[in-house]
Amino acid sequence: MKNILAAFLSAALLAACTTTGSGPDSGSGVRQPMSAQAPVNEAQQSAKVHTELGSLYLLDGRIAVAQEEARAALAVDSSYAPAHNLLGLAHMMLNEPRLAEENFNKALSLAPGDPEISNNFGWFLCQNAREQRSIEYFMVAARNPLYTTPTRPYTNAGICSVRLKNDKAAEEYLMQAVRLNPTNTQALFWLADIAYRQGRYMEARQWLLDIEKMQEPTVELVWLALRTERKLGNREAELRYAAQLRRRFPGSNELRQFNQGHFE
Repeated sequence: MKNILAAFLSAALLAACTTTGSGPDSGSGVRQPMSAQAPVNEAQQSAKVHTELGSLYLLDGRIAVAQEEARAALAVDSSYAPAHNLLGLAHMMLNEPRLAEENFNKALSLAPGDPEISNNFGWFLCQNAREQRSIEYFMVAARNPLYTTPTRPYTNAGICSVRLKNDKAAEEYLMQAVRLNPTNTQALFWLADIAYRQGRYMEARQWLLDIEKMQEPTVELVWLALRTERKLGNREAELRYAAQLRRRFPGSNELRQFNQGHFE
């Protein structure tokens, strides 16, 4: 679960630092993320710079410095919603849910329907046992035609649907995430996880092989691949993944489970 949170934060913070845009909307009332909009004045420009710098600090794990930058942003422009969003993420990392929620709500009150903030608040809700409500915010983000990374909220909706034990909805969200971005390895992994749990081992194997072509193996990937090959009776592949587990992740809980013969 810790790795899932890390992947979410990495994607959220990188998006906040790299989005660009020339205007707030397309003339239809649908808006880009505020972080992607061109600053309208000097104060907002300064707030944007502080917020983007703070996002980089947060990505580096320097939470206190990130909070300082967010507060510096709000000191020059108290209405800059992405700075409140950054504080929300920081408090979420510090396991301070009340303060995180306050800042996400403030951000959304300043930028209603902002897809970036909606996606982040949705993930916060999912992490705090409000999975069903989180889906609403993910869909606000995913269905905004000006949001450049809708694959992310669809993935998050899929993960939170798994938590709700609704694999059917989860697969639909995850498949949509993959259609939007075939290199979305997080969505591919969860599709493999669902296929494995439902006994569709050949399908799970294919999803995992697709991931292996795109990234270095993680402990979760190796462990699921090992168990999948075990179910398929492919002893050679199972032993190959077991060797990877020992070599790459010697102190992992997954290796302990393997050594104890616990595969489920």
